[in-house]
Amino acid sequence: MTAAASRSNTFAALRDQLADAAVAFAGLPGAAGDILAGMVDDVDRALSERLEIFPVCHHSPASGLAMVRRLREKQPRVVYLELCEDLRPLLDELRNCRLPIALQAFATEIEGFPAEWAPLSVVAPITESSAEYQAIAYALDTPGVELVLVDRSTDHVFQWAPTQEPAPAEGAGEDGEPGDDGLHGGAVGLEIGDLRPRFAELEEHLLHHGKVRHWSEWWDQYVEQPLVDADYDTYRQVMVMIGSLFRRLRRGSTVEDEDRERYMWTRMREHLAANEIDAAQALYVCGAAHAASPVAQFGVDSTAPFEISPRSATTWHYGLIPSSHSAIEAQFGLAGGAVSIAAATWAKGLRRGKLQSFQLEGQQGVKKRAAKSLAPAIPESAVTDQLSGFLSRPPALDPLDEAELLEWSVDIVRLARRNGYLASTADAIAVFETSILLAGLRNRTRPTPYDFQDAAVTCIEKDRVPGRRDVRRLCEILLGGDRIGQVGYAALPPLARDVLDRLRPLGLDLSKRTLQRALLDLKATPELRPCSDLLWLLRRLLPQDALRPIMGSRGLGETSIQESWDIGLGKYQRSLVELGYEGVSVEQVLEQRLRAAVSAPNATAATALAAVEDALVYLRSARLADELGTRAVELLAAERTVDDAPVVLRRIRVLLNYFRSTATGLPAWCERFVTAGYAHYCTLLPTAFAAEETGPAQVAAMLGFLFGMENLALSLGCDHTQLELAVLQSHPEAPAKVALLWSARFQLGLLSMAELRQRCDAMLANPLVLPTVPQYVSGFVHAIDPAPGLKPFVVEVLSKAFGSLPDAVLLPWLPKLITTLKDQTGELIPGLVREAGRTFPGALPAVDAFVPPWSAESTPTATPVAAAPSGPVTELLAAHPVACDALAALLGYAGGWQATRPAENRELTELLARYPATAAALAGTFAGTQGNR
Repeated sequence: MTAAASRSNTFAALRDQLADAAVAFAGLPGAAGDILAGMVDDVDRALSERLEIFPVCHHSPASGLAMVRRLREKQPRVVYLELCEDLRPLLDELRNCRLPIALQAFATEIEGFPAEWAPLSVVAPITESSAEYQAIAYALDTPGVELVLVDRSTDHVFQWAPTQEPAPAEGAGEDGEPGDDGLHGGAVGLEIGDLRPRFAELEEHLLHHGKVRHWSEWWDQYVEQPLVDADYDTYRQVMVMIGSLFRRLRRGSTVEDEDRERYMWTRMREHLAANEIDAAQALYVCGAAHAASPVAQFGVDSTAPFEISPRSATTWHYGLIPSSHSAIEAQFGLAGGAVSIAAATWAKGLRRGKLQSFQLEGQQGVKKRAAKSLAPAIPESAVTDQLSGFLSRPPALDPLDEAELLEWSVDIVRLARRNGYLASTADAIAVFETSILLAGLRNRTRPTPYDFQDAAVTCIEKDRVPGRRDVRRLCEILLGGDRIGQVGYAALPPLARDVLDRLRPLGLDLSKRTLQRALLDLKATPELRPCSDLLWLLRRLLPQDALRPIMGSRGLGETSIQESWDIGLGKYQRSLVELGYEGVSVEQVLEQRLRAAVSAPNATAATALAAVEDALVYLRSARLADELGTRAVELLAAERTVDDAPVVLRRIRVLLNYFRSTATGLPAWCERFVTAGYAHYCTLLPTAFAAEETGPAQVAAMLGFLFGMENLALSLGCDHTQLELAVLQSHPEAPAKVALLWSARFQLGLLSMAELRQRCDAMLANPLVLPTVPQYVSGFVHAIDPAPGLKPFVVEVLSKAFGSLPDAVLLPWLPKLITTLKDQTGELIPGLVREAGRTFPGALPAVDAFVPPWSAESTPTATPVAAAPSGPVTELLAAHPVACDALAALLGYAGGWQATRPAENRELTELLARYPATAAALAGTFAGTQGNR
């Protein structure tokens, strides 16, 4: 009899039964009959393959227990595992970690992929109860056993991803499920055996008739529990059948899955042939859906070729990161607590079956066990049909374990009371009875952890949650908790080990996931200064919650005497590990990031100035600061917008003040930046005034740069005429920008205070302009930065508005004025308030007699007759009144000629006589001016 004939006869009876069932159900064989017959064929094909296929479901206790039994029976010499082949070197480092742990491949600089996909990250979580970990532990700790990873590389994971779609979303798994940002980040999740029907109608049907809430509960009730104690043949046949069913019902393209299967079978045939290994001595561990593969490359006897594409030029970094039950549940779309319940089922199965799991020697969190030699391998037996009996007999009803349920009920009440719930013994009894009731309603005699969880929520959680944890979360903690893995010191990348070594003087256990307080008295213990520098550097590179300064600061020219830190590096170990993929020290990583930031296509002058500041604050590198500053000059000259003008102004002011306080003074790039910025903003000023998309804050920042740095720019060769022409060519229409233009002209001397006051008075007197007064005021407040002398005038404008406008006009635009000032000029309001405090009286009795300064200036009064000295200077001034008026206007003095009484000129005459050189110089100046005229 041929192998094919034997295969067809093994499940012939089952195939006929399912065909008859399809006809009875649908009236015709049709699609249902094809699916059912195809499932039987898939099972027959997978079990008849010479290379034994072990189908698994990810993080399944039934798969783990079956793997332990099979490894002790078969004792394979080669284990082929469905896992990215380039992750193989990481498996040896699992000895230095505490599970759960995730294998990670990470790439920051990518080639051959869309730029918006960066960074690329792939994780493969591993738990102790998973079948893959049992296979890994067996292969690594058993002499003479080889472990071979045969799945596509991490580079091919993204090569085969659809290029028309963006990279997996932040926190998304391989199948689009949300991830956990705390541990796995935005990595693509790799799982061995994704057994979930991507067929919404089928899943809804199964949940409804199974009387369960979610897929994890259905899988535990109808697959995990029946298969936990099943024999090996039954387990294999059922898993392949389920994988075949879900594969055939899965909607969408299966090209990627089929390519993965072709890839794996090609790799296995190559390895078997190269090492002359008998297929009977090997074991192939893969997902149940891949075991039911229809590709032509299936089987070691297949000759169908498959060409494996080369990897891209992307440089991949590999490492281990901590994982947790909750992170796995979130990334792969499992119900909360599903992995913890699976771990509890795994532990119970080991005890009930008196099995000893495989564990890596020396692994953290693993108790030392006496080494046990494997029993002799059991000879292979012929494949028999166990599937028919499994499908035809009703599920075995486990008897009620009252002791276990009673222990759960008492413990959950104790845990609830610790977390603030008013629970009592009566609640424990209620939880016990309700669990049994719910199990009966769901057609099971033994309450599952899900039944117990629902009962606890119903009986204990009344109207509110008094603490941080609700009852459902407390049940998860009770049934196993959210175990969190940890990467050991020896398995960390060099950078992470260097960080821990340099922070050792703090005397803290940085492996703990809790926050630890570090107190640094840098004056008494200056040897802790390097630790302080490293902490500030890590705060710049790691998430903000990893390191939080409670006391102390770090900026340009700042030096702390005492510092206090909350350190949580243990909780953010993943970020520290990924930092190690970028360099060998944190200083090198920051330098690379700063260079990359200023070289990016979207880099701006503000970005480069921020990089300069970081280089000086964290690295104290003048050389790097000069390099980044030179790049800032280039970026500023190439910009065509002024959106970042406020940021540029703020950062360059800080840097100029810092360099002026140093012994070396301003570097050359700072001088070039000022001159380039002066010319750049003068050129763009008319356009910025007219453009609607440019706000008043940007225009005010440009004016602040031009006026604030004009003296330095002129000393470096810039031309003041360029600024005057730019202001004269500006013709804004927006009220806020008009106010800014008036302020600029006033600052340049093109508009006197009297003219500015006259324009504002006309604005307040015009009913058509009154609705826009808040915008004008906003422009004037913005102008305080480039023209600080306008603070009294802004106070005057606001005082006139509130003092002269009627309530019918004032009240409608008062809310708009407040919101405009708050949104646009919030940082300038405190200075304006201080100016108002200097202007108005500080005591209530003085208010009645208060006369505003602008009222005194504007009220015409009789010109007093002042005494004037007589002598050559007086005669010169009287002889050339035009020159005298011009000089007075230049000096900012306004006024007219007054009549004088010679009798009262004695003091002035004595003053001029006492300083003859000054009087002669002034007379010469007037004479020269008159001559030029």
